[in-house]
Amino acid sequence: MSTGKTIAVTGATGNVAPLIISLVQAGGHKVRALVRNPAKAASLAAQGVEIVEGDLSRPRTIEHAFDGADAVMSIVPPGPLAPQQASAVTWAARKAGVGQIVRLSAFGAAHDAPTVNSRLHALSDAELERSNLPYTILKPHFFMQNLFMAAESVAKEGAMYLALGDGKLGMIDIADIAAVAAHVLSTPGHLGKTYVLTGPTSIDMHHVAEALTQAVGKPVRYVPIPVAALDQGLSQMGTDEFTRTLYCDYFTAYSANWGDAVTDEVSRLLGRPARSIADFAQAVAPAFGKAQS
Repeated sequence: MSTGKTIAVTGATGNVAPLIISLVQAGGHKVRALVRNPAKAASLAAQGVEIVEGDLSRPRTIEHAFDGADAVMSIVPPGPLAPQQASAVTWAARKAGVGQIVRLSAFGAAHDAPTVNSRLHALSDAELERSNLPYTILKPHFFMQNLFMAAESVAKEGAMYLALGDGKLGMIDIADIAAVAAHVLSTPGHLGKTYVLTGPTSIDMHHVAEALTQAVGKPVRYVPIPVAALDQGLSQMGTDEFTRTLYCDYFTAYSANWGDAVTDEVSRLLGRPARSIADFAQAVAPAFGKAQS
């Protein structure tokens, strides 16, 4: 008889969730994906994931989404409605009697954090911590994949234009976040724990430029830009006010070294080092202009 769990995942079509889903499936577990638009989950359905339609902004649509699930991976998109949506997940999980909620929060989430996204995450973290439900909270740092916003300029000009000043970040690869989430979902000993997840070192963008220089085989330089220029660019792209505020908050805080932090949680939980920026750069070099051999 199979001993695999049934693990429900919200935000299943985002950046991190598909990696988590693949890993827990490989571990012999059944996955149920809660999605707002099933058409966008065709690839998940093709790999044997059970698809359940529901909208986190409409709690009644997810009332029974977690019935029979052993665990829930709670991932909610950033936005002003995030606390409401996270609360809906927590409440539906409570009613379903799940044995564990693993919540994807964010580095620095706190009521006095300098970023609006961090403060909203803190509300959801606090609710879950006080819910009397079995929980685990993951707080990952800045995603290395966020560097793709500079891929085009690196490929065309050999330059990264980012509003990060000389701030250092303990940035992390989303593959490591997914690996920790899958581990926590499928092994005991994590209830009531909060894990802050970072890469192996805290680095500034000049260090990133050096890693990309080695990876793509041509000089790459980092050119700091003002946060106001970032805001103007986002506005010209039609970015909504909340998202503009989110970016500007984070980049201002990171420029002031708010993100200069490293933990050993990834290596301790997985038994291997977190991925370095050098390894990440080598893996993604074609997107940054490395000639295909």
